[in-house]
Amino acid sequence: MALQDIAGQTVTGLGYELVEIERSAGGLLRVTIDLPWQPGTPETFVNVEDCEKVTRQLQYALEVEGIDYKRLEVSSPGLDRPLRTERDFERFAGEVVDVTLKAPVGAAGAGLVAANRRKFRGRLEKAEGAGAGWQVVWTDEPAAKPGQKVSRKREAAPLQVLGFTLDELKEARLAPVVDFKGRKARPGAQPEAVGGAEK
Repeated sequence: MALQDIAGQTVTGLGYELVEIERSAGGLLRVTIDLPWQPGTPETFVNVEDCEKVTRQLQYALEVEGIDYKRLEVSSPGLDRPLRTERDFERFAGEVVDVTLKAPVGAAGAGLVAANRRKFRGRLEKAEGAGAGWQVVWTDEPAAKPGQKVSRKREAAPLQVLGFTLDELKEARLAPVVDFKGRKARPGAQPEAVGGAEK
């Protein structure tokens, strides 16, 4: 059985979602898990106990299947969680995301977007219309610095919109936005939890 299948069956069998699996140099096997999302329910997050539980079960499954690794690390997706499926995009609609396209935006019809640009950061929204896909909305206006007075006469930079489908994406991740003052928690922010074990 393939590593992806073993990890997927083990993780889903315990009631979690397999987000990512990665083999690194030196025999490190990194598995990222999350709790399944149910629309309309409060967001819940993976904790250290969840990681330990999956680590123990994965160690057993990998040993039974004869998968070679030196160290196993099971963790939560963290602040820069990858978005891969339509369900991921539905779950994090309204959040700030980093999007990388497979092909650069062409000059024709790009509006204010520079030609040959592939990376964008903005608020994720569902595009209007049937089969329209998704869009990223952003402005190139720099954020005001703390204590800086902003003129009321200054015109705001226009909002820019880039529509895309999942087939056009190379990669999409939540933008790791952190508020160090602790006053405003970003909705859906996930504290990082990591559990690991040596083989």
